[in-house]
Amino acid sequence: MIPLTLQIWLALCFDFLMGDPGWLPHPVRLIGRVAQLLEKPARRLFLNERLAGAVTAAIVIGGTAWVTWGLLRTAHRLSPLMGDLAAIGILYTTFAAKDLSAHSRAVWRALEAGNLAQARRAAARMVGRDTAGLEAPGVIRAAVESVAENTVDGVLAPLFFAFLFGPVGAMTYKAINTLDSTFGYRNDRYRHFGWASARIDDAANYIPARLSLVFIAIGALFTGGRCGRTFGIGLRDARKHASPNSGYAESAFAGALGVQLGGPLLRNGHPEATPLLGDAIIPLGQNHILSANLLMSAALISATVLMSGARLLVEAILK
Repeated sequence: MIPLTLQIWLALCFDFLMGDPGWLPHPVRLIGRVAQLLEKPARRLFLNERLAGAVTAAIVIGGTAWVTWGLLRTAHRLSPLMGDLAAIGILYTTFAAKDLSAHSRAVWRALEAGNLAQARRAAARMVGRDTAGLEAPGVIRAAVESVAENTVDGVLAPLFFAFLFGPVGAMTYKAINTLDSTFGYRNDRYRHFGWASARIDDAANYIPARLSLVFIAIGALFTGGRCGRTFGIGLRDARKHASPNSGYAESAFAGALGVQLGGPLLRNGHPEATPLLGDAIIPLGQNHILSANLLMSAALISATVLMSGARLLVEAILK
């Protein structure tokens, strides 16, 4: 049987090599679809919107954990090798480093070619803000901020839960994060229905977001970034963000890269003010998209090494 630590390393290698092929059915898309299908029945059964949303979240999260556990148990019964392959395959689907890099590089390539319209379209695939009217600096900012924020959601948090609870933990986290992406909006439709999904996601990301300061700082150390400012700016500016978690990685990236993120944006045609994070030591340029990708990868490697060491140490103590 392959140890969990090695399973995680192999899954990360597969993500690095393959990313998320469009032709391959992805569990996250299935989870999102199931959540959407449950919304109407839940609203009919429960007049209280918060209760309806909480029941929907509980079914999706519990169902994801149960199905993942069942698949692994069935695979292990067939053979230990099948069980290991199933575990590695499930873990692989929970990591999104390759896709995050690919989407942001598409923005960089379009800007490098002088095709602002294409860069806007590529940025729109990464962020929820309006990109149609953005000039190049706004497109660059959107891409860098997306890489920073998703370093936690798409990389470090699933890795954290994988080391703690294996494939079931990583996939359950993805269900939580998908629920927040589906229902966690502060609009008339989801302000109450999505309350539970948003709060559960906040709780799940609480520790990974704060640990990200350490991993991003180490990543900055090995990629020519500003290690000291990563911590300083992260601790100074993280709590300015409306999200209890998103500000940590974004502030850390701003400090490491020596740039300023945040500021005004448009979402669904409405202006929205977001806090300024970091100091504009260097003007934000298109090559910062590549620097952000490199920093994300370095943070992932440092996190994997440290978490592997911590798990192996705990296992040795418990033997």
